[in-house]
Amino acid sequence: MGFDWVHCNRDSPIVSRTCYSCYPAVRRHGDEPVPTRSSRKLNNTRPAMRSSQRDRRQFLRSSAILTSAGLMARPCHAEEKTTTEVSPLEKIRIGIMGVNSRGGAIIRGMMATGQTEIAYVCDVDERNAGRAAEAVTKNQTVAPKIVSDFRRILDDQNVDVLICAAPNHWHAPATILGCAAGKHVYVEKPCSHTAGEGEMAVAAARSANRIVQMGSQRRSWPGIIEAIDKIRGGEIGDALYSRTWYNNRRPSIGPGEKTEVPSWLDWRMWQGPAPDRPFQDNVVHYNWHWHWHWGNGELGNNGIHAIDVARWGLDVTYPIRVTAGGGKYRHEDGQETPDTMMLTLDFPEKKTITWEGLSWSPLGPHDSRFGISFHGTEGSIVIRGGDYVQFDNRDNQVATGNGASGDADHFNDFLDAVRTGRLPNADIEKAHQSTLLCHLGNIAYRTQSVLNTNPADGHIIGNAEAEAMWNREYAPGWEPQV
Repeated sequence: MGFDWVHCNRDSPIVSRTCYSCYPAVRRHGDEPVPTRSSRKLNNTRPAMRSSQRDRRQFLRSSAILTSAGLMARPCHAEEKTTTEVSPLEKIRIGIMGVNSRGGAIIRGMMATGQTEIAYVCDVDERNAGRAAEAVTKNQTVAPKIVSDFRRILDDQNVDVLICAAPNHWHAPATILGCAAGKHVYVEKPCSHTAGEGEMAVAAARSANRIVQMGSQRRSWPGIIEAIDKIRGGEIGDALYSRTWYNNRRPSIGPGEKTEVPSWLDWRMWQGPAPDRPFQDNVVHYNWHWHWHWGNGELGNNGIHAIDVARWGLDVTYPIRVTAGGGKYRHEDGQETPDTMMLTLDFPEKKTITWEGLSWSPLGPHDSRFGISFHGTEGSIVIRGGDYVQFDNRDNQVATGNGASGDADHFNDFLDAVRTGRLPNADIEKAHQSTLLCHLGNIAYRTQSVLNTNPADGHIIGNAEAEAMWNREYAPGWEPQV
C-alpha cells in the first residue's frame, strides 16, 4: 500500500494525506541542541497527554545528570560494565523495523544497554516478527506490539526512536519519514540506496532537529579511535593514502526463479519505496544485496565500513575523481553486482583511498579478510578488527593498540546523543559523506567511466549517464520529500 506525502508549509516536515494521522510541525532550531522527543512541544492538534505520558517525558530533561556522572559519557571497555540500568519510566522507547538477522542483533544489543524498552517489532515476514517479540518479552516486563507496517510506529507519539534494519532501499525513506514524525533514527549502513536519498536524509534530520546515527560501529570502537587520533595527530607523518579491503568466500545465489509469494511475506510492503518487481526465490532475506534494484553490492554492504574509517583517518570529504574496475567472475547465477571490484577515490588534498573487494576469495592483506591500512610519510598503521599496529618507515613495529568491538559502544553513544542532544559519532552527515563514496564507486563501475566530481559536494560533473544514477525511480506514493 502506497500513499502520498506533501509539504504542510515551507518549514514543516512531511505530512500524510491518508488516514494516518498528520505529524506535527517541528520548529527549526538553528544551532541549538537537538531537542529530545520529551522536551518537544506537541502540536496542539494532538490529543492531550495523559499524566503517565508527562511523567515519562521528564526523564530526558534530567538525563544530562546521568552523563555528567559518567554513566554513559565514556566508551565501554572490555573490563567495564556495558549496561546502565535506568528505571522503567526513564527508558528510551524504541520501534524497530526489520528484525531478521541484523535487526535481531540490534534488539539484543539495545536491551543489553539497560536504557531502552522495545515498544514495537515490525517485519513483513510474520515468522520473524513473532520470534523477535517472543525474545523481547523474555527480557522486559512489557511485551512489544507486533506490526507489519512501520508507519504504525511513527503514529505512536510515545516512541522516541525508530530503528531501520530493513534492506538498503528502505534506509533513507524510513529515516526521512521517521524524522518527519519526530523520531530519532538509528539506521543501518549504508544510510541510503542512492546519493540523492543521502542528501535528503541529512536535510530531514537537520530540518526536524533529530538525532540520526548510522550503524558504522567502528566510529565508536576505542582502539580505532586511538588509531585515528594517532594518524590525524601526525604520528605517521602526512597520511596520504589508505588501502581498504574485504575478502570472503560467498556461494552462488543460483539463477533465481519467479515464484508465488510465500504466505508469510508481505511482498508489496517488503518492496515499499522500490517499484514493483515479481517475487524471485533468490532475493529474500539476504541476496537482495546483489541486485541493484534493492542493494548496493559488496561495496555498499561491507566496503562502507572500511571506506568510512579511511575517510575519517585521512580527514577528507568529497573526491575529485572516482574510478572502478572489476566484474562478476566467479559464479554463473542471478547476481547483478560485481564479485571482484577495485575502487580508487582521489581527493583534492592529494590523498587517495582504494578498496579491493573479493567476494569469492578469502585471503586478504595482512592476514585479514577485512582491514584498513594508512600510509604516511613517516610510517604506517594497519587496523584489523578493533586493534591496530603502528610501523615506522623501516617496517619496524613501534606500537599496538586494542579495544572493545561489537555494538555496545555505538549503541551507548547513540542513546547518549538522544538524551543530551549532541551529535553522535556516526551522525547522518558523516554517514552520507562516506556512503556517497560507495555510490560513486558503483556508478563508475556501472557506467564504465571515470567520474570527475565536485569537491564541494561530491556531485558528478559532465557525465549525463552517471548523473542519471544520482536518484532512482520510486513506487507511486513513496517518493521521499523533505
